[in-house]
Amino acid sequence: MCGKEFGSLPSASIMDEILNQLGGLVLGAVPTMILFLLLVTAYGFLVRRPLDRILAERRARTSGAVEQAKDAIAAAEAKTAQYEDGLRKARAEILAAREARLKQWSVERERALTEARAATNEKVKAAKDEIEQSVAAARQQIEGASTSLSEQILRVVMPAGTRPEAAQ
Repeated sequence: MCGKEFGSLPSASIMDEILNQLGGLVLGAVPTMILFLLLVTAYGFLVRRPLDRILAERRARTSGAVEQAKDAIAAAEAKTAQYEDGLRKARAEILAAREARLKQWSVERERALTEARAATNEKVKAAKDEIEQSVAAARQQIEGASTSLSEQILRVVMPAGTRPEAAQ
């Protein structure tokens, strides 16, 4: 092998020897290849398929749990909205009842004020009438007293022989 030039073709015996060596290597590698193929097949049956099945089941459970969580969140949001709506309605009812109560109290207060004013006006009118009667009675009394006083004054001031009726 050493004496031959590099660029020339090798002889047939060297080629046969290389092929024999390659054939021996391939023949020796066949059991390794068969063992490798059996190992890959066994790995597929014993490890890969159960692992894929478990992972798929796990994915399904996880996505199912996520869907359940989303459904629970949506239900909670719906209940919250319903609660807030009920709360809003209750507040509106309370405000309406309060307004109605305030209006009722206002009407009752106005009615009481009107009644008090009417009663006060009646008392004032009665007091005015009473004062007018007292004034009229006092005038009559004063007129009666003035007539008698004027007669007395005339008697005192006028001489004894003259009559008070003639002086008028």
